[in-house]
Amino acid sequence: MITNLEQLYFNQIHDLCSAESQLLGVLPQMVAFSSRTELRDAFRLCLRDSRTHFSSLVEIRKEHGISHETMICDAMRGLVIETKKHLTKTVPGEVRDAVLIASGNRIEHYEMASYGVAKAFADCLGFDRDSKLLAEMLQDVCEADSAITRIAAGGIFLTGARSGASLV
Repeated sequence: MITNLEQLYFNQIHDLCSAESQLLGVLPQMVAFSSRTELRDAFRLCLRDSRTHFSSLVEIRKEHGISHETMICDAMRGLVIETKKHLTKTVPGEVRDAVLIASGNRIEHYEMASYGVAKAFADCLGFDRDSKLLAEMLQDVCEADSAITRIAAGGIFLTGARSGASLV
């Protein structure tokens, strides 16, 4: 049972470790299934960031003597399951790219919320080094979300929607 903010913070760090670990499993598929170069590049950047974030989170755990718990982030598990399902149920090309963008945005929004709250907890607890690392990770996921959104705003949703319009 969690009884104080420090325990809750450490729980959030475990949750983020699990989330990043799960992303390391699905992001290579998102890269491989993307048909547009700019989308593949965006997901490659997400993959690079996830590797860095996972290492930083492990460093935070070690610094605080937080034991490694086998904990699964259920929220990320759901996002990963949904992403994989969509990959197998969409045709290659613009429609699949559109679903990858939607999945990527959902994942980044979850990460923004998670890193934001973890940073706020670190601030309250006076964990300045953690706060700095978490702020950097939060910035990374915000930039990734913006990059993915820019690709969508560039017309992929319109083109993808038109490609599937005859199916409706």
